[in-house]
Amino acid sequence: MPDLNLAGISRGAGNGAPADLVRLENVRKHFPLQSGLLANLLNRGHVPAVKAVDGVSLSIKRGEVFGLAGESGSGKSTVGRLVLNLFPPTEGRVFFDGQDLSRLSAEEMRKLRSRMQIIFQDPMASLNPRMTIGDAIGHPVWIHVTGDPEKRRQVVTEILEKVGLAPANQFYDKFPHQISGGQRQRIVIARALVTVPDLVVADEPVAMADVSVRTLLLELMMRLKGELNLTYLFVTHDLATAKYVCDRIAIMYLGKLCEVGPLDDVYRHPGHPYTRALLEAVPVPDPRHRRKEPMPAGEIPSAINPPSGCRFHPRCPIARANCAVDEPVLRELRPGHFMACHYAEEVLK
Repeated sequence: MPDLNLAGISRGAGNGAPADLVRLENVRKHFPLQSGLLANLLNRGHVPAVKAVDGVSLSIKRGEVFGLAGESGSGKSTVGRLVLNLFPPTEGRVFFDGQDLSRLSAEEMRKLRSRMQIIFQDPMASLNPRMTIGDAIGHPVWIHVTGDPEKRRQVVTEILEKVGLAPANQFYDKFPHQISGGQRQRIVIARALVTVPDLVVADEPVAMADVSVRTLLLELMMRLKGELNLTYLFVTHDLATAKYVCDRIAIMYLGKLCEVGPLDDVYRHPGHPYTRALLEAVPVPDPRHRRKEPMPAGEIPSAINPPSGCRFHPRCPIARANCAVDEPVLRELRPGHFMACHYAEEVLK
């Protein structure tokens, strides 16, 4: 931000800082289900759980846009919240700027919060309807930057203008219901960026916006990324959108990673049948285009009792007997391009 040291916080990108801003090591997140006495007796004390994330390892480099894509229920948003330590992992470790988040005290974590922020999918649900726009954006400034009301207003005014809401004074005292959906999304972006964070988890950031303004919002996010030296974890189910903003992308299915690699490589040489099916589902503005890959049968299974072996095998068009027994691991089949499929080599031919 011009003329202001908004955050007054040390950014961890100095000499000796790790190249990976975020690193997940075999992270799992299981949500136990609450059940009655009879169910507990029938289950013999075993508590069923939703296996939202089940053994994910990945890294996000400084300054990149890392995409995380998949169907609803695949665990994408849970990974985003694990990265921010909004959920403690059931197993595994999450590192931010070389620090193991599970080892930080509450006070240390509070100080780190200004360097990691989130853009939620639904701006109307994430904004307090009783709080003005100025107060909503100024709240993190009051917590992390300054309690001085005059300077706080100046900081909020600058970020409002930076996200394209000018003149800022016309928006400062309004409530969320008094502005349009696209403007509300810009408010959520402004609130996430007002502390000048290192990392922003963008959880379906344009899904609730009108089609006519999605491009404008994405262009805004990319411009601010360059101006503020941001790193994005871009969570989406829309591969058409990810194609224009991401540097690398990971495809996720039922709590596990199917494929990870540079965006161009994954789009041009998808090695997992699930990735190929998602790409085939992207609309093409050509009436002569015909789908080449068969669409997966059925729906995504329950995360409470996921399939054995490869979790995609019940819907996979090339599944064989061993796919139901042996769980595939991520293998590097092209430079920096990893796939979790027993028969990825055949798919790539």
